[in-house]
Amino acid sequence: MKQDGQLQRKEKLSNLYLMMISIIGWGSVGAAAFFLKVPDNIVVWLLFTLFLFITEFFPMAVWKGHSSLSFPVVFTTYLLFGLPWIVVTYAIVVFFVNFIQRRPLRILFFNPALLVLSFIAAEALTRVLHETVFQAYPFNPGSFITMLLITSLFYIVNNLLVDIVLLIRPQPYTLKIWKKKFYSESISAIISFIYIGIMFYLGNQNRGVIDVFAYFFFFSPLVGLALLSSIIARLQTERNRLNALFDISTELNRWLPSKQWIESIRSSLRNFVDADASILWVNENGHWKVRFQNGQVSKSEDPREVRGFDQVKELVVFHDRKKDPGYAPSYFDKALKSFIYAPIILEDQCLGMFAVGKSRSNSFRPEEIQSVATLANQLAVVIKTRTLISEQEKRTVLEERNRIAREIHDGVAQSLAGAVMKLETADRKFYQKPPEAHRLVTDSLSKLRMSLKEIRESIYALRPYETERVGLKQAVLKRIDVIKKESGLDIQFEERGEPVILSTMVEKVMFDIFQESVQNIIKHAQASKIDVLLSYQKEHVLLKVSDDGIGFSLLDAMIKAKNQPHFGILSMNEQAEKIEAVLQIDSKENKGTEINLTVPKLGMEGGMGHDQRHVSG
Repeated sequence: MKQDGQLQRKEKLSNLYLMMISIIGWGSVGAAAFFLKVPDNIVVWLLFTLFLFITEFFPMAVWKGHSSLSFPVVFTTYLLFGLPWIVVTYAIVVFFVNFIQRRPLRILFFNPALLVLSFIAAEALTRVLHETVFQAYPFNPGSFITMLLITSLFYIVNNLLVDIVLLIRPQPYTLKIWKKKFYSESISAIISFIYIGIMFYLGNQNRGVIDVFAYFFFFSPLVGLALLSSIIARLQTERNRLNALFDISTELNRWLPSKQWIESIRSSLRNFVDADASILWVNENGHWKVRFQNGQVSKSEDPREVRGFDQVKELVVFHDRKKDPGYAPSYFDKALKSFIYAPIILEDQCLGMFAVGKSRSNSFRPEEIQSVATLANQLAVVIKTRTLISEQEKRTVLEERNRIAREIHDGVAQSLAGAVMKLETADRKFYQKPPEAHRLVTDSLSKLRMSLKEIRESIYALRPYETERVGLKQAVLKRIDVIKKESGLDIQFEERGEPVILSTMVEKVMFDIFQESVQNIIKHAQASKIDVLLSYQKEHVLLKVSDDGIGFSLLDAMIKAKNQPHFGILSMNEQAEKIEAVLQIDSKENKGTEINLTVPKLGMEGGMGHDQRHVSG
């Protein structure tokens, strides 16, 4: 509550400051309007007004920020038409630029007032400096020292007034933000110094009458620079947004099988959506749970606010928290003012809700709204895929339990039942026929030992799988070490490409097929060398096991596999089909065998690079 009170006080203080600057600035504009006289050359004034509008509407991109190049135009207008004309013209142009850009009402009036006051203060301070420090040089707007002082003081006063509002507002004003603003404004000031210096130099050359065409050609490079820089900046922003979307999609696909999949978007989200806070809710069996949150979020959450999420069918933007707080305001910091709520919908089913917030009202641009909608569509596919993966893993676990239950019923249970019956018969014949009773007891003990072995194997099968404990690669390497010690075979392992996260089930199937392939080679191939390749390629993961053995007839092996209940070729195929993989066996007599297991990825990974570029040595 104490923190909320401080935020409210800062908000009121900043609004009061904005209002004060706006009133003083527009009061100055009104006062200047009384001193306006019809300009001698209205065409030149219209030209400068157009240039001023263009340079303000298309700010130059500077070091991750933007800064207007309008000051040389402002200063030249001041030289030609005087202070009243530039005050009124500057205020009206900036007002309409902000109006077209749909800035909030308080900013719509504050920005023109701030710039006008900065220029008025710069001119007044320059007069004072001429009267006190530079007494030998009278105030003359056309002199170099006056131009230098007005330009310097304009940027100093303007940045000082902006720093004040950034310091007293509720949002944090960090050193990093200040440096960003300082560098961008410094570049703009340097360009203004250079351009005004060139104008001063050319003005002293006495090159004849300066008309509208001379002004047009002189300021065209500046206006062109503003236009070109703004266009390049917008293209760069769009490229960064597309790259960020690609990065998010890649990371989501990379981490999709893992439980930490949602954390993969944290690093790329800032480049994709410029927001102060973001939250992702996921609908899990009718319960809305927060799966991701970042930035200025609140700890005082009210779960009742999210119950109506499943009724939201399209993206909604709330521009002003005071007018409409949105669907779940308690989840966001109270300093945030505008929000976007994007429902995550697939096949008319609401799977989740993605929301972002900003500290300023009416601050979401159309491209940002489109970005949030695009990300919501991407998340819909990911969440649905995660649900399908989870359901498939549950079915696999259930099938494994049923298999173990059948094995116990058909194997251990039958053996125990037979042993019990024989022991009961031996008990009845113990005195009448001791030798036969002894034979029955011995036979029962043998079956009980066999049953005990099967029970231990079943218990071992229920333990966490090797790939769950150490991962696929380490499980394969450990198994290779064991086989090398037991058989003395030369087994070489190679890994290519950048590893990706695979689901537990996929790793288990791949490891099982690897083990069975190697065991078959040891039993039947009479090989001296085995090569194992694990390759992470662009669209799939490849597991290849090859040997230099005697080979075999695949047709004969398939016929034999149908008549044998153990984990043979048919079972390997069935296991591969569970993960939608393709198993290929290429073998010729006396030319060895090659087994390829191709597991498709859930999405595109990495880039266009071939996996051979990752081969070491």
